This record gives sequence, C-alpha cells and structure tokens, in this order.
Amino acid sequence: MGRNISLRNAGIIAGAAAVFAFLFGIIITASMPNLANRGEASAEQYISVSLVNERGESPFTRVADKVSPAVANISAERTVTRTFPGFEWRFEGPWNDFFKDFFRGGPRSEQKTQTLGSGFIVSEDGYLVTNYHVIKDASDIVVRLTNKKEFKGDKVQVIGTDPRTDIALLKIDNEEKLPWLRFGDSDKVKVGDWAIAVGNPFHLEGTVTVGVISAKGRAGIALPEGPDFQSFLQTDAAINPGNSGGPLVNINGDVIGVNTAITSPSGGNVGIGFAIPASLAKSIIDELKSKGRVTRGYLGVYMQEITDDLREAMRLSSADGVLISEVGDNSPASRAGIKAGDVITEFDGKEVKDVASFRIMVALTSVGKIVNVKFVRDGKARELRVTIGEMPEASSAAAELPEAKYELGLRVVDVSDPLAERYEPRMNTGVVIIDIKPNTPADRAGFSIGDVVVGVGGKSIAGISDYRKAIAGLPGGKPTIFQIQRGERKLYIAVTP
Repeated sequence: MGRNISLRNAGIIAGAAAVFAFLFGIIITASMPNLANRGEASAEQYISVSLVNERGESPFTRVADKVSPAVANISAERTVTRTFPGFEWRFEGPWNDFFKDFFRGGPRSEQKTQTLGSGFIVSEDGYLVTNYHVIKDASDIVVRLTNKKEFKGDKVQVIGTDPRTDIALLKIDNEEKLPWLRFGDSDKVKVGDWAIAVGNPFHLEGTVTVGVISAKGRAGIALPEGPDFQSFLQTDAAINPGNSGGPLVNINGDVIGVNTAITSPSGGNVGIGFAIPASLAKSIIDELKSKGRVTRGYLGVYMQEITDDLREAMRLSSADGVLISEVGDNSPASRAGIKAGDVITEFDGKEVKDVASFRIMVALTSVGKIVNVKFVRDGKARELRVTIGEMPEASSAAAELPEAKYELGLRVVDVSDPLAERYEPRMNTGVVIIDIKPNTPADRAGFSIGDVVVGVGGKSIAGISDYRKAIAGLPGGKPTIFQIQRGERKLYIAVTP
C-alpha cells in the first residue's frame, strides 16, 4: 500500500513539478543576460543608482537640502537714462534704425531700475559669487538668504568684478558662520551628467530645476551682457531670468558652473542654458579675492580657426589648432619668434583645439611663466619657449575704468578686439563703441553701443591709435562730425566736446 500512489496524490505531485519547472525557467531566463554579459561587466563594473531611497525620496531632495541654504537672492538698483519715462525700446525689423533716429532727440530722464539675480556663498565668512551683469553699475545691492536674512548697505561689499568672464565676488558681513558650497571639477564633467540649477527665477526664491549637461566648451554665443571669454557648459536644466549668478551643481551638490545666460526666442527657458564652468570661475574668484582684479596672460597675436580649405591648402593633418594671422610688434609672441602663418597645436603641454579654448588657456597662464609652444610652420613641426606677458588694459577691478578710457563718454575698442565680437561689426577698420556713459557729450549726441566709428573730423579711423589721436585734437566747445557705421547704414553724428 505504501508503494501505491492514489490519483489525487499523483495530481498534486504533477502540479508541484509543473510550478517548479515554471519558476526554474524564469530564473534561468532572467540569468541569461547576466551570463552573456559577464565578460563585459568584468571589464567595466556597472553601478546601479537608485532613483529613490528607502523613504521614497529622490536623490535631488538631498542635493536641494544641501545647496539651497547657501544660495542667495540678489537685487541691485541702478540709474538709467531714457528718452521717454517708462518707455522700453522694443522696435525690431527694417524700421528699427528709423524709429531710433526719430525718437533720439526727445527729452531724456533718469530712472531707477532694479535687476534681479542669484548668487551663492563660497566660504563660511561670507564671500559670495554672482554674475557681473547682475550688479553692474549698481548703486544699492541687497542680498537675501533662504532663511529670510537680508544684507544691504555697508553689510555688502563688492570685492572685485571681471566683465570679460561675467564674474563678480561680493562679501556679506555676518557674525555667524554661513552655509557655503564647494567647487567641483568641471573638467571631469561629461555630457549626460546630471545638472541641477538652483536660484531665483522670476522672483521665485529657492527654485530647483533638474536636467543634464547637454554640451561642453560652447563659445561664440552672442549675448548682450557678454562675456567674451566663453567656454560654457550647456544644460537643459531650466534657467530663466533671475537664475543668473546661481550655482549649477552635480549630483553630489558640488558647484560645476555659474548659471549665466539662456538662448531663447521668447525670453524664457527652452532647454538651452549656459553656465561658466567652475574651473574658470574658481581661478577668477581666487584672484579677485587676493588682489581685487584679474591679471591675464598675454601673447599678442591675432588668431583664426582652421577651416577645411585652410587645412587642405596648408597640408595639415588636422583642423585642430589655431592659425596665427598677425603678431603684434614687441609682443611676447614676436620676441619668442612666433610668426604669422604658424599653426599652434600645443600650449604648455595641452592640446590646442580652437580659438576660444586657446584664448582662455593663455589668459589663465601666470604672467612671467615660460611655456613650451608647439606649432607647424611650412609643413614642419617646431617648438619654442615663450615668456607670457600681461594682457594690457585688463578690466577686472571693482572700480570703473579710468575716465581717460571714456573720451567724450565713449568706450571703444578695435574691431578685431574680442570685446567687439558680440556686436558683429561689418567693418574691417575703425573702432567699436562698447559702452556709453550717461549725461556725456556722446550720450547726448545719440551714439549707440555697437556703432563703428570710421571717421572723426574728416580723418579716417583705422584703429584705436588713430581714434586716440583724433580725439586728442578736438577743439573744445565746437561740434565735430563723427562718421559711423550702424548695421547696414552710414551715419554722421555731430558731437560737441
């Protein structure tokens, strides 16, 4: 009887066997990808990152808790001159210049406006980073933290500014230690890495947005506020007006960039935002903190990109590098032996890819340092040593440029100067107006930023040297005719010094 199995027991055993076989099949099937990829996994270990913790919180919760207390709301009040009180210039299109000229002679008035931006604390004793354009020409700056504490008046000090990178360093006076953020290594950031922006867009304090790094080394972006030294991180984390100066952080809460600008047809976020990389920002901040200004390395050359046609004509193996189109007289480059037509491929042990990155390489090199430069001349690889000079007319101090640089209220640069690039001058000669001081002869005469001055008092202006000589000889109290190029139009403007 012990050997006999009833039909009922046989059915139970068969069912159990079927279930066991089914579960075993699932286990084997689930294991096959791991078995197949075992060799690949051993070469590069796969690390699983949980999107939520045991409490159901995302990893961004921890980042927000860590970063937000060190992010500040910055409001700056400045005085501007307008033709009509409350009138904001909005005309666009073919009639733009006509309306500008029509309204230019109208009565002017001074008005106070307020800019809004963000910033973040980088030391427990109150050093705070923001964009230069957030506090530019400000008469009153107010810093407000997420705990509602405000700093203003003599509690806020401008340590230094650097318009060419759009960085400003402030100091807030506080008796207690403040929360602060640490800089990460932006050079190690990869496209696709998490990017979290924290700031105060549209007056909405403590806003956190999440995206990824979309690209690195973005340059040549036409921005009304600059900067002209560009090597931006691009991100699709939402950045809007008011985010300027706030931190872009990684998944660990370390600062990898300073949010600076957006490209948008509507003025709002469309997924294309730009941040100054931490590696560049930190070097500027360190100099502003120690000296109040930035000293930049200088070669004294004009450069251009290597196109496919140039690469083929010059028989180069690659389009990487920069072509030297002109070498300044008595410059560090000319003294070292660099000549027009040379193609620089390596600088101080680093590969040279393009003009934008090379310009920053040189600028960040210590003045007086001797560096090795590799280049190609007449198809042959060569090498020499250059002693880096100091970039002339560096504008990084907290104070404004000396009045002597604003003849008649105008600040001008050569059309080939990096500061002129954002205005896209259509002339090969002349000087570009990059700033106009209010209530000066130039301001009253009706110049516009971006105008190219090609003649003064009947004398042709080829560059800054001609302009300085022409300005120095102007008769006081008598009108002088300036010939300018504004877009497609040539205009004459009378200026009375």
